Amino acid sequence: MDRPVAYREAHSYVEASLTYCVDTGEKPVIYPSEAGGRSERCVGQYANHTVALHNGRFHAEPLSLDREGFLLSKHETRVQDFYDEEEVRTVYESEIERLIKELSGATKVVVFDHTRRADAAATREQKIVREPARMAHSDYTERSAPQRIRDLLPAPEAEQRLKGRFAIINIWRPMRDPVQTVPLAVCDARTIAERDLVVTQRRARDRIGEIYQIAFNPDHCWFYFPYMQRNEALVFKCFDSAVDGRARFAPHTAFDDPTSPPDAPARESIEARTIAFFQ
Repeated sequence: MDRPVAYREAHSYVEASLTYCVDTGEKPVIYPSEAGGRSERCVGQYANHTVALHNGRFHAEPLSLDREGFLLSKHETRVQDFYDEEEVRTVYESEIERLIKELSGATKVVVFDHTRRADAAATREQKIVREPARMAHSDYTERSAPQRIRDLLPAPEAEQRLKGRFAIINIWRPMRDPVQTVPLAVCDARTIAERDLVVTQRRARDRIGEIYQIAFNPDHCWFYFPYMQRNEALVFKCFDSAVDGRARFAPHTAFDDPTSPPDAPARESIEARTIAFFQ
């Protein structure tokens, strides 16, 4: 374990290239990757920018979902095999529901999606999972977030729930080996300006939705958590309906860590999406 410990503690930040959307005034379109199949395809203009990504493990104060929009949680799981769909549904989803209630104060939590990703093409083909998402983005917009509630809940309950506050929260973690390649970066919500949000159509085979891609702004402050363990969960907001000054979303993206060991195992991760209701 000597090398992983040194790798985790040696860098207070790294510099790496992130892919941003260029806002041309025309609405971009994303055709998302499919498990074991096609890679993500983007129609629009994009640019890479080298930015500093700060080691969140060195952050002096506790991170907050309502301030920065994200945090790292120590979270043990009873799941033995994250590739087992039944085990994820019967064991992991209830664990996630409890975690989000504890962290957010929500009165009700609905786990509605989980996505497995692998950096190695052979693993993606064998396990039928998706590639890491390498575009700075946030998963829901002012239009698509309420629509997701309507898609998931019975109409009367959805309309009642939409009268109160809700948040869409993502929980991201390693499935097996600690993450040493293509970690996830998250952006401090306080450094995102409204002009940075580029409304983008997300055109999957079964549903047309909408996300925010992110335009470059030198004020953005990015964080990552190197060498994440299987018992750690990176929790971040994809959308919050509250407009009272708290964090509403934390844009995120995978990136190539220049300090990754050359023989490091390829990243395998799972993300679960939840809706937290507060009344």
